[in-house]
Amino acid sequence: MTSSPNYQYETVKVTVYPDGVAHVELNRPKKLNAFNDEMVRDVRAVFRDIAHDKNVRAIVLSGAGRATTSGLDLAEQSLSSLTDPDADIARNVYATRKHIRDFQDAFTAIEECEQPVIVAAHNVCIGAGVDMITACDIRYGTKDSYYSVKEVDVGLAADVGSLQRLQKVIGNQSLVREWCLTGRKIDANEAYQTGLISKLTDTKEQVLEEAFKTARVIASKSPVAVLGTKHLLNYSRDHSVAEGLKYTVTWSSAMLNTEDIPLSVQAFMEKKPAKFSKL
Repeated sequence: MTSSPNYQYETVKVTVYPDGVAHVELNRPKKLNAFNDEMVRDVRAVFRDIAHDKNVRAIVLSGAGRATTSGLDLAEQSLSSLTDPDADIARNVYATRKHIRDFQDAFTAIEECEQPVIVAAHNVCIGAGVDMITACDIRYGTKDSYYSVKEVDVGLAADVGSLQRLQKVIGNQSLVREWCLTGRKIDANEAYQTGLISKLTDTKEQVLEEAFKTARVIASKSPVAVLGTKHLLNYSRDHSVAEGLKYTVTWSSAMLNTEDIPLSVQAFMEKKPAKFSKL
């Protein structure tokens, strides 16, 4: 395994393995991986950078230490830090708007990352943590993990992804609205039963093991097929069935012209793994 010199960040640790799997780890354990401005920038940067790494075919995302993330670092973040007492309202609003958009972009970078992202959640995963995991492709969690759309308890509507993605993740409007309007704790069993997470394990070590197992399976597949599958799933989620089908015609008309199809067929016939070239 290698900690690539291309991935040097203050609050995020990246390890790239020879089998095409990368591990992205939130790395502010003393702060329970709470998001400050620096970690927002690092998360946005790492997923934009890694999207172009042809050596990476799947990604595992987790948090270092005792928690996935405790959400926004309230000790470092306040609206007063975004405003200039000498500036007018318009200029202060413009600065706040940019700050929110940059935070949104950090999690949109996960969603738009070309490689599938599997999150391995453990213990605390609240506030911005829910924003983050709903942008991931696959979500696993430990039995001690818990979740909360916590923003309502600090006087604001969640504004960096939960209100947009959560209802598409679990598909139950009543439950989503209950969670978001009350800010209550969602334990691991409820998260699993409602589809917020799709696999439960006893320990952090086990959830990471399961996440890496899935990531390695994905990394062994045709990178053309994996890229197309994630891209078309995201597009079709946000469009009608007819629009998704029409778009897929155009996509597949180009992407069917790949050596990966005959390689896959040959490997199936010979009952041995196919070896695919990098994108």
